[in-house]
Amino acid sequence: MKKILHIALSLFLLAGLTSCEKWLDVNVDPDNPNDKSATVNIRLPWIQHYYMYAVGVANMRTSTINGILTQVYSSTAANSLLAAWNPAQSSCTTIYQNWFLGAAVNIQPLIDKAMETGSYHYIGAAYCIKAMGFMLMLDLHGEMPYTEALTGKYNPAYDNGEAIYKGCMADLDLAIEYFNKAQGAGSVPLSKGDTWNGGDVSKWLKLCYGLKARYLNQISKKSTYDPAAILAALESAPKSNSDNTIMKHYNILGDATNFTVGDPYMTNTTWDATGYGTGQRVTRWYINLLKNSYTGGSGVVDPRFPKLVPASMKNIQVNTNGDILSYEWMRDAGVDMMNSDIRQNSGPINATYATSNVTLNYAIADETARNNFIASLHQPYTVTGTTVAVTYKKGSLYVNSTNYKRAGDTVYVNLRSNSLSTGGKSATDMYYYPVTTSNAVLGTGSFYARPDSDSDILTYAEMCFIKAEVYFRQGNKPLAWNAYKEGIQASFDRMQLKLNDWQSAGTINPDQKPMSTTDIANYMASAAVVQNSANLTMADIMQQKLIAMGLSYINWNDMRRFNYSAGNIGSFGVVYKDYKRPYEFTATNKMIGTAPTDLTYWFRRFSQSTHESNYNYDQLMLSNTKAMTDPIWSDPVWWDIPD
Repeated sequence: MKKILHIALSLFLLAGLTSCEKWLDVNVDPDNPNDKSATVNIRLPWIQHYYMYAVGVANMRTSTINGILTQVYSSTAANSLLAAWNPAQSSCTTIYQNWFLGAAVNIQPLIDKAMETGSYHYIGAAYCIKAMGFMLMLDLHGEMPYTEALTGKYNPAYDNGEAIYKGCMADLDLAIEYFNKAQGAGSVPLSKGDTWNGGDVSKWLKLCYGLKARYLNQISKKSTYDPAAILAALESAPKSNSDNTIMKHYNILGDATNFTVGDPYMTNTTWDATGYGTGQRVTRWYINLLKNSYTGGSGVVDPRFPKLVPASMKNIQVNTNGDILSYEWMRDAGVDMMNSDIRQNSGPINATYATSNVTLNYAIADETARNNFIASLHQPYTVTGTTVAVTYKKGSLYVNSTNYKRAGDTVYVNLRSNSLSTGGKSATDMYYYPVTTSNAVLGTGSFYARPDSDSDILTYAEMCFIKAEVYFRQGNKPLAWNAYKEGIQASFDRMQLKLNDWQSAGTINPDQKPMSTTDIANYMASAAVVQNSANLTMADIMQQKLIAMGLSYINWNDMRRFNYSAGNIGSFGVVYKDYKRPYEFTATNKMIGTAPTDLTYWFRRFSQSTHESNYNYDQLMLSNTKAMTDPIWSDPVWWDIPD
């Protein structure tokens, strides 16, 4: 590993931030602090930001692996390759560099500076985030320098997954110890630098115990799995949504940009990775979960569905000036990654808005295909030989391609929503407008991936589902069922809090307005929610947890714990129903297993980044016998291997 220098924070205190009264303008030092003089309250928010940027990218990339998201087709782009389960090393860089270069290198300097003034709560925060960051590295990469990672050594040795795990659990214990200490005389109040919990030590303690519960539950394949220890940790973890640890984000004009990737600092980091461009899509599998239209599903549509899945305008009627007279909303159909060859035929392609009449000529030699295409049309057309000429009228949505197989891609709505840094019209209007001369909306965005969406770091809903899983494993279905229902309700309540905030701010987007309380009550009483403990299954618990966790990398951890849809974990049966590898999958050199019951049949980890292979190669090659070979991608990380 190339020796990473400590961040000179003066580089970050840029023009524009000093006037903002939001979360990054905490006590700006007018004398431009350097690495030695930077105070704890200046350093902590940057650690929090860069850790969260690493998480935001991890959220998008693991949601692409686990079947929630996909991308428009590209034969070379890293995210497109992830969608095909044919990953490239370039997918391993951004998360790594934001954790190590942006966050981790500042942790020990923060601890040292805090110790000088007895600012023990900053030390608690440092150890807590250290545990979170290195657990993220373990979850993604398996092995990683940990003991020697931040010592200044240019070629730090790797630790195995078990050592990293134990170190992170010990770091959480240290965090709890320091949060329980009284601040020293002359210490800096945590509230001056904390962008997560506003200096509320009780919430930090609940975060630490909630993380312990998460990580203790994560080793469910291990012989050391201890349900009693998890339940004990949950006793001190969040007990309501008021205990959640959440990072607020803001959509402001003139936001400075992240030095590692150039994205706005104050926007939601999952949006940076998921909603900034036009390449991201949700999948049909995810939509089927929300509509309960999977095999054996109830068919009851979840009230969260229109909040999580974007919509665009359709059937737009315009006057001669191009002004919109009327329209309807069209909810995204979801890309069927598991059963269709859409991406093998270069799809889906982004829809375009016709500002004037547009005619496209489709050459379709196959008569049956040509007739089927004609039967699907709702626009004027003419046929000349094997060519079908279709005219898309002014105000129409169309796909600007003469590949007839892509003409119907208007049913897929991309996840883009605009910030004020990317062409947004106002702080409360984050619609995706494809052309500046029209108010035609081609994307309403998604709850977890708008510029000012909150980042849920740890929530009461997650704690409920962990409790439900533990009780279910113990055979206590009545308590598991109670926790399962509490988790679903907590998810609704948490989302309502943010939706009410958006409505109070004056949003014009119906997808940002609160859900009907009647719809929620009806859903909770419907067949979509198990109505008695005897019928509860692990699949029910994990379906609702996946929905409640949103675009979180924790969902990928859970999928690996249950071997995706293999159905060979205990007596739980298939936990993730209808889940399959991508239809287009061909990378049998990387996912080398030949049957779903084989661990290596599935996507199991990320390779190491180029920073490691370029600058710490010898230690990297000692870390794993499969290091830098294709099968590393299906090699389970430590906690994913049964013992």
